[in-house]
Amino acid sequence: MGTRRLQDPAMRKPRGMRWLVTGGLGFIGSHFIRLGLRERPGLEIVNLDAVTYAGNPLNLRDLATDPRYRFVKGDICDADAVRNALSDGADAVVNFAAETHVDRSIVAPEAFLRTDALGTQVLLEAVREVGIPRYLQVSTDEVYGNVPQGESHESDAVAPRSPYAASKAAGDLLALAYRATYGTPVIVTRGCNTYGPYQYPEKIVSLFITNLLEDRPVPLYGDGLQVRDWLFVEDHARAILHVLEHGSIGEVYNVSAQGPLSNLELTHRLLDECGRAIETHVQHVADRPGHDRRYAVNSAKLRALGWEPRVPFDKGIAMTVRWYRENESWWRPLKAVAP
Repeated sequence: MGTRRLQDPAMRKPRGMRWLVTGGLGFIGSHFIRLGLRERPGLEIVNLDAVTYAGNPLNLRDLATDPRYRFVKGDICDADAVRNALSDGADAVVNFAAETHVDRSIVAPEAFLRTDALGTQVLLEAVREVGIPRYLQVSTDEVYGNVPQGESHESDAVAPRSPYAASKAAGDLLALAYRATYGTPVIVTRGCNTYGPYQYPEKIVSLFITNLLEDRPVPLYGDGLQVRDWLFVEDHARAILHVLEHGSIGEVYNVSAQGPLSNLELTHRLLDECGRAIETHVQHVADRPGHDRRYAVNSAKLRALGWEPRVPFDKGIAMTVRWYRENESWWRPLKAVAP
């Protein structure tokens, strides 16, 4: 298949470009769909989503009347549902569909293996059978495991340490194996921790912001010195779009802001933005099993393609807190019925 790109002459037509996006009602997926339709006038997107607890139709309610957007309810583990979503053809498949919360994976790992591994395999089979020109697997820096020092590069071996990370690593390896075995046109992105509007209130940023807005304490694991890199969601969506259009088939691309913070430092920033005090609104809780101390990925390969993050952390976190403050009607019902 070589390194065929969406920018090839045969694929540059302003009309008729169609992408299948899976998991598009989720956090990063919904931002990606909105970005793509906003910045690619000739693009049509079909969104295949199982509408799990984190797949929220309200995330894309502004696109309900857009003729270039079509929603299909279905599970990526269901081969018939995938074929139905691809019935009109597609120029690319972008797979956001995944179970992603580490804490949940510790309690119920089977759901993660089913969606993140088996679901990926079902998609890869459909891409192979239908002859889709490009498949992008959206993954995570957590597949590299704990990184005590330095940075992980795309050529490094995966070493996952949670059921979630292992399930995502399995999906990555399946995609790359399909490339080696069948010539399937796959690309993999591995992103760092992402924050922003529309994130289900279970991850540290969205949970902590909403707790603080409710005047409740935040549960900080252990000593809070676990280090993560933080990327604003639209920057992450734009990175995936950039790789889809400019990346080389068979390659892996790390996505990072390269601005690390400890969870304790992050908590202090959120306390400041929400006007709360550490003495009254931080509750240290027992660390979770197998909690990786540090993630760090090198994104020079992606930056060499021309992508750079646009939103500095201070600006992004202020925008995010403001969004949750102004959109309580979105997140309060979710917290009231959180599974």
